[in-house]
Amino acid sequence: MTSATLLQQVDALQRTIQGVVIRPGNSEYDQIRTVWNAMIHRRPALIVRCVAARDVAPAIAFARDHGFEIAVRGGGHNITGNAVCDGGVMIDLSPMTGVSVDAQQRRALVDPGATLYHLDSATQAHGLATPVGINSTTGIAGLTLGGGFGWLTRKFGMTVDNLLSADVVAADGRRRHASAHENADLFWAIRGGGGNFGIVTRFEFALHPVGPNVVAGLMVFPFDQAKAVLTQYSEYVQLAPDDLNVWIVLRQAPPLPFVPASVHGREVVVLAVFYAGELDKADAAIKPLRQFGTSHWEHIDNQPYLIWQQAFDPLLTPGARNYWKSHNFTQFNEDAIDCMIEFAGCLPSSQSEIFVGLVAGAANRVPASATAYFHRDARFVMNVHARWNTDAADERCIDWARSLFKASAPHASKGAYVNFMTADERRRVAAAYGDNYERLVQIKRTFDPDNTFHLNQNVPP
Repeated sequence: MTSATLLQQVDALQRTIQGVVIRPGNSEYDQIRTVWNAMIHRRPALIVRCVAARDVAPAIAFARDHGFEIAVRGGGHNITGNAVCDGGVMIDLSPMTGVSVDAQQRRALVDPGATLYHLDSATQAHGLATPVGINSTTGIAGLTLGGGFGWLTRKFGMTVDNLLSADVVAADGRRRHASAHENADLFWAIRGGGGNFGIVTRFEFALHPVGPNVVAGLMVFPFDQAKAVLTQYSEYVQLAPDDLNVWIVLRQAPPLPFVPASVHGREVVVLAVFYAGELDKADAAIKPLRQFGTSHWEHIDNQPYLIWQQAFDPLLTPGARNYWKSHNFTQFNEDAIDCMIEFAGCLPSSQSEIFVGLVAGAANRVPASATAYFHRDARFVMNVHARWNTDAADERCIDWARSLFKASAPHASKGAYVNFMTADERRRVAAAYGDNYERLVQIKRTFDPDNTFHLNQNVPP
């Protein structure tokens, strides 16, 4: 095919869709191809910027007809940068941010470019929410398709446990509605199976009464108290109510307005505390945490859930270089705690951190076979987050993350969380899905036999 013919067909695609086809050289091209992780520098041959669900099928057909690789962008927040490809077609869903709330039925319809902020803002107007992540700029689509967990997971389960249905455009261009009663296999697969099976153009979530105010905040302890704090934490959360969620962060205290200047730049142990129950019962649940040590500082108060969902945004802004390694844990024993403390004592940069999300509770009470997300025994998810600004520090920061990952492996449980897996962890995909993997392969053969959608934690057909 000649270049002139291809250009004619690009023009024909533009006439077919409601959105915009963007080529290299366009004034918006560099901005749109740039994703959250600054380590990713890829140049697609074409960007199809979708503004409506009907734009997706023509974009898929064009890419397949011309042999182009397909990347799909929702929020563009994934660590691997799968939202963008070199020399292929980037299907950009980020303009599609609509959220429609039925407060009476406690349901939300969410477009695939929506972020956590879009969803939380719309649902909190009605005092409702569904479990999502902790950084408001994260895309709903990628978060959901990989499983999804956050502050509300202990009480209401994973994000996928609250997905009621989805509209999916498969590789053949057909739109399928997936729910427990329609295309049930596809519905099972997209709840944790990633973007392997098609492009979701609308999500339907169950909502729960939350807020508008919750009790939340931080306790910051000196690093030399880390062993005592983490040991008592691991014991206390075994019996804590599902309304209470407490995450661990080991890092240098950042220079944020709400952190005392006297501890800026010093290694600290942070307990991020969240209580979603009746406000007058929060203090009784939180009080034991104060006995773990003598804190540098504490700020826990009654605040809007929507504000708390943005509290960590300043630490996760786009433009930095990021590398992650992650393990699941069914428990934190002394060896695991010692390992974390050792590596937190030699952080490779001021922005790097180790955080541990507590997911024990409602998420553990769902059978492993109920959704593609398999590891229902995981009570904790540790993410080793190396973050830095210049490529000169690449080797040091990546080596630190990999070394901690290796050292902590003997104390971790089986499996992995696909949303935290990097591009060099393809061999862990089968382990991430455990006994559910073979069923995913079979469903992949049905809906994407040519592996059109492979820029993901891929399940080959």
